[in-house]
Amino acid sequence: MHKPLLFTLGLLAAAPALAATIEVEVELPKFDVADYRRPYVAIWLERPDNSVAANLAVWYDAKMRNDEGSKWLKDMRQWWRRTGRTLELPIDGVTSATRHPGQHTLKLTAGQAPLGDLQPGEYRLLVEAAREHGGRELLSLPLQWPPTTDERSELRGEHELGNVSLQLRP
Repeated sequence: MHKPLLFTLGLLAAAPALAATIEVEVELPKFDVADYRRPYVAIWLERPDNSVAANLAVWYDAKMRNDEGSKWLKDMRQWWRRTGRTLELPIDGVTSATRHPGQHTLKLTAGQAPLGDLQPGEYRLLVEAAREHGGRELLSLPLQWPPTTDERSELRGEHELGNVSLQLRP
């Protein structure tokens, strides 16, 4: 074999393969109320049978004294029933602090935590928010994994969530 060709093949073998990605944007609206508390938010993927495929993010007050913050996780009812009550919290790489009002983005890559090795198939992205002295809201966006083309979908919440968008890239 020709040396330049061997060198080129070596570079191709060393280059990382492009992996499919999911980008989730979540808008938390600003409320003009006297006693505003940041919402707890859970973002996860479910299969058609409602089983949880992956927990992507859980935003709550994990640093409260005596683990007080975890007692309100059950206010995110759907997430709590499907997976939250069986988890050991905090979840490494998934749990983080509550977020201020505004736009927040998660970028996840196939083969890496928390997405992991997601099997091909139909899924739903679920985003649930619950706020003390506020309300609760759940949004769901369908998706096919792995994506074959760039795909974008979005939904607008009515109370606790603003725009939630999902961008898939092969």
